[in-house]
Amino acid sequence: MRASLLVEIQTEELPPKALKALCGAFAAGIEGGLRARGFLSEQSVATVYGTPRRLAVHLTSIAKKSAESPLRHKLLPVTIGLDPQGKPTAALQKKLVALGVEANVKKLKRESDGKQDVLVYEGEKPGELLIAALQPVIEETIAALPIPKMMSYQLADGETTTRFVRPAHRLIAMHGHAVVPVHALGLQAGTKTLGHRFLAPGTLAVLAADMYAEQLLEEGYVIASFDERRAKIESLLLAEAARHGAQPVVPAELLDEVTALVEWPVVYASSFESEYLSVPPECLLLTMQQNQKYFALNDRAGKLTNRFLLVSNIEAADGGDAIRAGNARVVRARLADAKFFFDQDRKQTLESRVSGLAHVVYHGKLGSQLQRAERIVATAVGIARELGVDPAVVERSARLAKADLRTLMVGEFPELQGVMGEYYARHDGEAAAVSLAIREHYYPRFAGDALPQTAAGLCVALADKLDALVGLFGVGEKPTGEKDPFALRRHALGILRMLIEKQLALPLDRLLNIAEQAFGGVAAFTSRNAELLEFIYERLRGLLRDEGYSAQQVEAVISLQPMRIDQVPQQLAAVRAFMALPEAESLAAANKRIGNILKKADDVPVVFDRALLLEPAELSLGEAFSAVRPWAEQLYASGDYSAMLQSLAPLKLPVDRFFDEVMVNVDDAKLRANRLGLLAALRTTMNRVADISKLST
Repeated sequence: MRASLLVEIQTEELPPKALKALCGAFAAGIEGGLRARGFLSEQSVATVYGTPRRLAVHLTSIAKKSAESPLRHKLLPVTIGLDPQGKPTAALQKKLVALGVEANVKKLKRESDGKQDVLVYEGEKPGELLIAALQPVIEETIAALPIPKMMSYQLADGETTTRFVRPAHRLIAMHGHAVVPVHALGLQAGTKTLGHRFLAPGTLAVLAADMYAEQLLEEGYVIASFDERRAKIESLLLAEAARHGAQPVVPAELLDEVTALVEWPVVYASSFESEYLSVPPECLLLTMQQNQKYFALNDRAGKLTNRFLLVSNIEAADGGDAIRAGNARVVRARLADAKFFFDQDRKQTLESRVSGLAHVVYHGKLGSQLQRAERIVATAVGIARELGVDPAVVERSARLAKADLRTLMVGEFPELQGVMGEYYARHDGEAAAVSLAIREHYYPRFAGDALPQTAAGLCVALADKLDALVGLFGVGEKPTGEKDPFALRRHALGILRMLIEKQLALPLDRLLNIAEQAFGGVAAFTSRNAELLEFIYERLRGLLRDEGYSAQQVEAVISLQPMRIDQVPQQLAAVRAFMALPEAESLAAANKRIGNILKKADDVPVVFDRALLLEPAELSLGEAFSAVRPWAEQLYASGDYSAMLQSLAPLKLPVDRFFDEVMVNVDDAKLRANRLGLLAALRTTMNRVADISKLST
């Protein structure tokens, strides 16, 4: 018999930023566990439910008992499983019990494993009852939930302590109309849950698994599905904004968080005094979104207005007038603080705040933010000279880049570092290029973020990230495992993206050396640039694989440790084109073979004497290589990497013939050295763009 299954844990209010992940993991755990045990059919559908006070999943077409399944299991060697009279030993009986099967010993098969005969059971594994399977599935699912922080709490008996994301009060497990008598978190499964805290107080008895969502909606004033609730909120926001001739600002993260805060969403519009629009919009948005969970409104030109939308969990009898007025009062106080910070901060110039950075610790071994700012200035100016950028603009930008850390606004909203620096620099009369570079030096702030658009911004952004990487590696603060408290992986990816996407002809080792020079007076610093290079290349491997290149293609290029990161995309494109050639596999295999031969030789010179090429096959290879090499080297020097690799195609036949007919390690030392020199020269040319031996399967 098949019927729908409902499993729900009803709790106190769950952490809103974690709810989406929690309800998804809860549903996936129950579904995956039962599927692995054979309870789902091809028609089974899982529906995820998650509200501020519940995690639940509804599964259709769930069997009451799983089907029997073929079972084949090697048991024990015959000498251990049977006594001299051929009767089962205690060891064999124990093994069969553990498998949950009953078997006539005479029906056990015997097979040789190459050393001895082994007893083998072949039969049917009996089906499992849902009542037995669901208990471990629930336990395993709860144990695997991505809970950000556990709470310990006492159960109703006042003695037993348990741990969960929030105290759990009810458990539902229903197969069709029947309760499945499982338990979890000190709760026995039943049919009772809770509706909306205010609109439907009291318990609600679920009549059947298939009626759960409908009952919650109609009797409990709860939209149980996270996705449906989210979609409704978004629709309500768009509709309400349209009524005011505006466009709502709806960040996905804020929409998820608000969805996790309400069960019966109602959208109201409110406003604040227009005088607060004199504060930078970034400050107003952060205040509304971060502190109040409001959705700002832009006019048709994309300019922030003094109206906002709020999502309430209550459908008010008065149409929401009190809610609108109350939220207007709350946001007014917040915005007044922001305006005060902005007005006070502009009473001092950014330049006057620079000396105050001496009182802000950056790192115990790397000194203050002022010392860091001075290093960034030196590094940024060094990069500017390499790129031909005006060093005066870069020096001024770098010197002021961290000054806004001493402002009230950034103290309240650290996310506005750089943003406020630009506003205050413009207020102080700094050049537009300097002001913009102050904002841009934090770019990119996250994966997919914009890169600096100005030359000065690029120089200071590179310097900022290089200072962090070189300095923190230099005092032993490299990331370990998943821990990366200083975001060094993000800094490395930012540098790589700038070099590649902005096509900066800056060798990576040169950049690290420029940054390292700024640490001359830091006693705790030790150069670890070789280790740092490996760290950066590992990030580059991941970045390129994310862009669709295969691990083979990426390794062929990165294994050569290219210093010109801006050229890596062209090298990868050349490798991809080379792999499409019919000669590619043979040349890659030959290259690999050459590498293995040369590993066994000591310091082989990359030269050969054509006069010492005696056998027809080596003469043929020498002539073919001598014809190809000048053209290949010319193509490489011109940057035409695809054509360079494709120019190697004529070498396939002579290379294959060479390995078929020529012995490299002959007794004659001169001949052996010359043949090794030919192979070394060949491999050097073949591997100009990439180590093509990495392409050999």
